[in-house]
Amino acid sequence: MNVVDSSAWLEYFGDGPNAGEFAEAVTDTERLIVPTITLFEVFRRIRVQRDLDAALYAVAQMQRGRVVDLDAHLAVAAGELSAESGLPMAGSMILATARREDAVLWTQDGDFEGMDGVEYRAAGGRGWGGRGLTSSGE
Repeated sequence: MNVVDSSAWLEYFGDGPNAGEFAEAVTDTERLIVPTITLFEVFRRIRVQRDLDAALYAVAQMQRGRVVDLDAHLAVAAGELSAESGLPMAGSMILATARREDAVLWTQDGDFEGMDGVEYRAAGGRGWGGRGLTSSGE
């Protein structure tokens, strides 16, 4: 099973230098777990930087995987992870989801570097371009 965090989704949708590193995890929708917080983060970023249609298209693609809602048990697990590791709220929720689902977390967020169960790729340095985010591929 795979969880793709917001940084990796944005890299994939933006066709950034690491997009290929995340492609298999993103496209294998039968093994893809999508924490609801990633829907929020990706939607917001694309909505601000592009437009509503591109943001809706992106989250529709994300929802091809199994969306996991934040429930009370997951919230407590995320809080414990945050207290132990110093991870911010969203990162803790994403990692707690990956651990509960026995999934690998794919990311380019440096907060996760060196953690168990994480496939970290250093950011490539190019800004998010937002290509490939319309149904017509424009």
